[in-house]
Amino acid sequence: MTEAKLDWMKTKPAEVEKIVVELAKQGESPAKIGLILRDKHGIPKAKLLGKKICQILNDNKMPIKSEKEIVEGKIKKTEIHVAKNKYDHSAKRSVIKKLWIINKINKRK
Repeated sequence: MTEAKLDWMKTKPAEVEKIVVELAKQGESPAKIGLILRDKHGIPKAKLLGKKICQILNDNKMPIKSEKEIVEGKIKKTEIHVAKNKYDHSAKRSVIKKLWIINKINKRK
């Protein structure tokens, strides 16, 4: 079924899984992995080859960082920066904006 649509794509599903697992081991998020597949490997969507990126990572027992964990890490880094540079007002605003994002994520659940 998918092979008929993707005759132009030379990458096989097993190769895509191998690339996704390698990128996950390097610490990339699923969204970043999708961008790398598109830009460097010419794969428009991993889903076209049978599985989504998160499914591939779950099958290979790779940990996936949630959006909330990623944003919380950014907040910690920015707060450390603000503690050292108390007159960096744009960084203070950045912390506030990231806290808004956390609030939105919490409301979704």
